Amino acid sequence: MKIVIVGASGTVGRAVVAELEKQTQHELIRVGRHHGDLQVDLTDDASVDALFARTGNIDAIIATTGNVFFGPLSEMTAENFNQGLQDKLLGQVRLALKAQHVLNDGGSITLTSGIIADVPIAQGGNATAVNTALAGFVKAAACELPRGIRINLVSPTLLTEAEEAYAPFFPGFESVPAARVALAYRRSVEGVQSGQVFKVGY
Repeated sequence: MKIVIVGASGTVGRAVVAELEKQTQHELIRVGRHHGDLQVDLTDDASVDALFARTGNIDAIIATTGNVFFGPLSEMTAENFNQGLQDKLLGQVRLALKAQHVLNDGGSITLTSGIIADVPIAQGGNATAVNTALAGFVKAAACELPRGIRINLVSPTLLTEAEEAYAPFFPGFESVPAARVALAYRRSVEGVQSGQVFKVGY
């Protein structure tokens, strides 16, 4: 399979690359905002169009990227909230909408959310809204995608590799290593399900 991985230089992205590299039948194209085989800005339509002009037709696309705003609700503004909407939500949605036109028959789209969609945390109002919206998009899109194209969402809990930075936001949460999370992406790409949220670690 010819697989595009957006966010390939991040913690989850690197683990996904490592997992899929074990499967010798795959050709991987690593994409990042500043690093990788190709670059893309998911907040920019023209940049995503340029990415797919370079890749040509593909068999699968994976997004392991996207930023949200963390901060207390009492101080949050609409501008703060919009950060997550434009970056993680619309960025991944934009990628999926455009990818459907370059995916081969039976291809797949895999997006990324997180445990906060189901388990809210302090200062995570934007993250919960964005991740929940991604789940809704995936479930609805699965009903309409043509030509056997599938779409799924991977939703991990706190990453072991990110505990030092994020553990204070996740008191009492059990973490999972990125290598375990990567298995869910392989399941999405190589499996047969669509419209699913693959939860990892919770």
